[in-house]
Amino acid sequence: MQSYQEFLDLSVGFPQEGFEIIEDELYFNDLNLMEMIETYGTPLRFTYLPMISKKIQQAKLLFQQAIIKNNYRGSYKYCYCTKSSHFKHIVEEALRNDIHLETSSAFDMPMIDALEKKGALTKDMTVICNGFKTFQYKQYIIDMLHDGFHNIIPVLDNKEEFNLYDDEIEMDTPCNLGIRIAAEEQPDSQFYTSRLGVRMEDVIDFYHNKIEQNPNFQVKLLHFFINSGISDTPYYWNELEKYVTLYCKFKKVNPHLDTLDIGGGMPFKDSLVFDFDYEYMINEIVSRIKEICAEHDTIEPDIITEFGKYTVAEASGILYKVLGRKQQNDREKWLMLDGSFITNLPDVWALNQKYILLPINNWDSEYERVNLGGITCDGQDYYNQEAHMNSVFMPKTRKVQYLGFFNTGAYQEVLSGYGGIHHCLLPSPKHVIIRRNRDETFNFEVFGEEQNSKQVLKILGYTT
Repeated sequence: MQSYQEFLDLSVGFPQEGFEIIEDELYFNDLNLMEMIETYGTPLRFTYLPMISKKIQQAKLLFQQAIIKNNYRGSYKYCYCTKSSHFKHIVEEALRNDIHLETSSAFDMPMIDALEKKGALTKDMTVICNGFKTFQYKQYIIDMLHDGFHNIIPVLDNKEEFNLYDDEIEMDTPCNLGIRIAAEEQPDSQFYTSRLGVRMEDVIDFYHNKIEQNPNFQVKLLHFFINSGISDTPYYWNELEKYVTLYCKFKKVNPHLDTLDIGGGMPFKDSLVFDFDYEYMINEIVSRIKEICAEHDTIEPDIITEFGKYTVAEASGILYKVLGRKQQNDREKWLMLDGSFITNLPDVWALNQKYILLPINNWDSEYERVNLGGITCDGQDYYNQEAHMNSVFMPKTRKVQYLGFFNTGAYQEVLSGYGGIHHCLLPSPKHVIIRRNRDETFNFEVFGEEQNSKQVLKILGYTT
């Protein structure tokens, strides 16, 4: 029978970029994963920071190439969507690449203020403030505008949001605003229109009635987000055309408008058969925006994107040990892991998200079909299907087995609640941050130790 390595190569083609097998063990971007396991134990969450910079530079280069290729007259700004991962080491790594930020809630603003005081960013940075804003969120925006963050752009999610800025902001120079369009949802959605943003048909009237005559404010940016993400589908291109057309109409009555924020949604590699042509897609977006603007005799806008998952997903993974094997009937074999999908990878449970799953060792062994079980007593704590096939296969062995889920860096740690209590009181795993030194050696830092029982009892009120 074939070895697991031969089986995977015939199934999907392996090794692939970022992964290689050396002496029967898996390496991730040159990282010796078995050595990490031996050093830090499992379950182990890790973040390889250089991947964040690599992804940002890839997108910036492709947009710049598309701008040159299409003789596009606007510029491009890369904004990192902070809600995908707010951690300091993530944001600081992203900021090393001359980018800007997009926020979604009140506490983003003190975080940005702290980064400025540390010197990680300047007050000239563009900050796109999205989301339905609480009073505190709006007040933080106003305070930071007064403090000299003159490129903060509050994106109006509804008409009433403008009132507070109008009442509070007294500045010598105008405050730049954005308006979010309430996008139409996919045909299979339970809703027709997004709950976020101002209705398309109301945008220009709202500008005329509330903003146009106020010298303190200029609407510089029009923003939309297509929930399906950036994809080469008729739905995506149809929606893009509608919103660029609205931009052109709006530009004719508002000469200050010069920026189109096309949101996020750039996909990340979540499968070994992932096949997304970033170069084609980015060039096509730039090309179509230019064509639509030409049809309406409008100069092309500057483009902003808000990439979150794309920025951080491929930098991280989580490693597990198989604690036990259970044969529950004639057909179903379970590998029980020393962690939980519900607590460590909540999108697996909540959204049926798939990630790249690979064994860390025993690649020369035969393979078998298995189900993976988390350690909680919850019936939903399992993983039994890959994105590219209807089953999960692992090495068939009685030896100690380790496995890893890769490209898990977006949202999972935030959704699972870092430093809090978890389902069945399972502890947060140890988290290691990995940087690359100038001589290409690795630098390891333990960001967070595995949670202990004393910490859990304190959170629950049993101790002080």
